[in-house]
Amino acid sequence: MPSKTQIDEHRKLMDQMADRLGRDLDEAELRGDLAPGARDAMILSCTNCASPEECRKWLATHDSADEAPEYCRNGEALIKLGKT
Repeated sequence: MPSKTQIDEHRKLMDQMADRLGRDLDEAELRGDLAPGARDAMILSCTNCASPEECRKWLATHDSADEAPEYCRNGEALIKLGKT
């Protein structure tokens, strides 16, 4: 089980990735596009990423993007949410 620190770190990374892709996770939850508990499941998936340093570097060099990096465990799910 990941630590609270690790979960908080990956929550931040995932929120930043969603932002770069133009996705608002709060809005997606309100619209019903993101099921209850799905965000937490996505964060847990993110904690299993083998490339968090690469992710930090990618986020630091991208203000926006049409696609997530190939290694992003939530990239497809975030893209499917559609832009807000």
